[in-house]
Parts: sequence; structure tokens; C-alpha cells
Amino acid sequence: MDKFLGHQEMNSATLKIKVGLEPTNVTNLDTYLAVGVKSYCEHYLHLWENNDPTPYISHGLTKEVVELELSDTNALNYIVNLNEEPIGILKLVINCGIDDISDSDALKAEKIYLLKEHAGKGIGKQLLQFIEETARKLNKKVIWLDAMQKGNPVHFYQKNGYVIKRESEVILPHVKPSEKAMWILTKNL
Repeated sequence: MDKFLGHQEMNSATLKIKVGLEPTNVTNLDTYLAVGVKSYCEHYLHLWENNDPTPYISHGLTKEVVELELSDTNALNYIVNLNEEPIGILKLVINCGIDDISDSDALKAEKIYLLKEHAGKGIGKQLLQFIEETARKLNKKVIWLDAMQKGNPVHFYQKNGYVIKRESEVILPHVKPSEKAMWILTKNL
């Protein structure tokens, strides 16, 4: 069953778009993987030598990896749906501290991927609101995530109340050296 995120106005017409989250399970795992890989590739191929994201895909978006996540009570995986069509994925890690912030105080937004055609429509903001609601229900004090230093996502997160905590970098093999730099951003609740 979808977790309803709300409605978004589409121009001045009365048309509303329903954005929802569908918990990932073994039945819809192939959809989660297909949308996750496609959305990742649409945004991040430029990070990889020869535009080959295999190191990332094999690390986080294979059937074997996500099946393990589905059996892990610390991971929440969702398919993001727009009008009941899959348009992205979301992965949260419930107890995941960073630096001086304990596991019990922090929730990590590990994957927030939308198909490129749906970027810039307010869906990401709705997802951040859902993440905050989830963190509050779990009595978390902080949400954190990683974002590439280059590009627009870091500005999007900052506009939504996240602050840069420190630098980080992609540690997987075959990332172009010029693209490794990341920020860790946090938001206090």
C-alpha cells in the first residue's frame, strides 16, 4: 500500500498529482532495481571512468544486495510513485550515526533518486518532508546524507534546511578523481 505524500498543484488547473511511497518487497524488487538503476544512470554516469557505473550498481543496486536490505530491520526501501507509476527510489537507514552523532540519534537518507524527467517538480521536497516525519516518529535528532560537491543537489538540500557538516568522498573504485568530492549534510530536528 502506498504511503501518501500529498498533492502537488500542476499549473492553475485543478489536476492534482499523487506522490506515494510503496515499501519495497520481493514482489516489487525488480521494479525498485530497474527504476533505481535508471535514475542513478540518468544523473551520475559522468562520475565514472568510461561512464560505467558498475562499481556503484554492484555495491548498492543488485538483487542480492537489496534482498539483504529487505531482511534488515535497519533499512527502509521504497519505490517512489507518481500517479501510481514508479519514478524513483528512496532508501533510509534508521540507526546510522556519523562522526559525533550516535546511531540512536541519527537517520541516514542513503538513496533519493528520481527519474530525470521528474526532477524539479517538487517531488524531492515532498520526499524530504516524508524523511523528516519518519525521523521524528523514530525520535531522531538528526537526518544526514551525502551529496556530490559539484551539481545542484547540494543547493537543493541547503534550501531545505540541511547544512554542510564536512567533506567526504566517493570511495568506490573507478570514480573519476575530479568527481570524488562529496559533502556530508545534516539537518537537526
